[in-house]
Amino acid sequence: MLEFLQAALGSPWLWLLVFAVSALDALLPFMPSETAVVGLAVLVGFDLGALALLAAVAAAGAFGGDLLSHTIGRTAGPAVVARLQRGEKGARRYAWARRKVTERGALLIVAARYLPGGRVATGLATGSMRYPLRRFIALDALGASLWAVYSVLLGLLGGAQFGGEPVKGLLLAFGIGLAVVAALEVARRAVPGRTGKDGQPCHRQNADM
Repeated sequence: MLEFLQAALGSPWLWLLVFAVSALDALLPFMPSETAVVGLAVLVGFDLGALALLAAVAAAGAFGGDLLSHTIGRTAGPAVVARLQRGEKGARRYAWARRKVTERGALLIVAARYLPGGRVATGLATGSMRYPLRRFIALDALGASLWAVYSVLLGLLGGAQFGGEPVKGLLLAFGIGLAVVAALEVARRAVPGRTGKDGQPCHRQNADM
C-alpha cells in the first residue's frame, strides 16, 4: 500500500482514489479507507496544504458513502438490506445498530465508524428506520470530518516519529488506531442495551428521532 501511494504522489488520480475508497467503505467494510488516508498522511509529512486537502477529500468521500448507505437502507426492501449484512456477524451488528438508533442515535452516527462494521450497520439502520434525513446529514458530516482529521493526524504523528521510515510510521499510527478501536469496542460491550421487563430491547422514541 505504501509503495503504491508513494508512486502515486503528485497524481490527481490519487485524490479520486482516496475519495472512492473512503466512500465505498460505507458498503464494503474490507475497503482500506483508513489505511489509505493514514498511509498517505505518513508519506505527505508536514505539508499542511496536502494534509488539509487529504482530510477534505477523505471526509467528502466518507460522507458520500454514508449517505448512499443510508439511502439504500431507506429505499431498499428487507431482502436487499438482509443481503448487505454479510452473514451472522453483520446481522448482529445491524440489530445492535437499530437498538442504538432508538437510544442514542446522534452518538451512533458520529462514532460508530470507529467500530468494526459499525459504519455499514449504522447507515443501513438509520435509513431503514427513517431517521430524519436533515439530522442524519448534519451528524454524519460531523462524524466524517472528525474521522478524516483523526486519520490524518494519526499518519502525521507516525511520520513525525519515524521521518524517512514510512513503514515504521505507518505501524505506529495503526498501533495507536487499533488501541483506540479496541477501547471503544470494550466500552460498547461493557454497556448493556436497555431492556424491557420481558428482556427484549426497549424501543423508546428518542429525541434524536
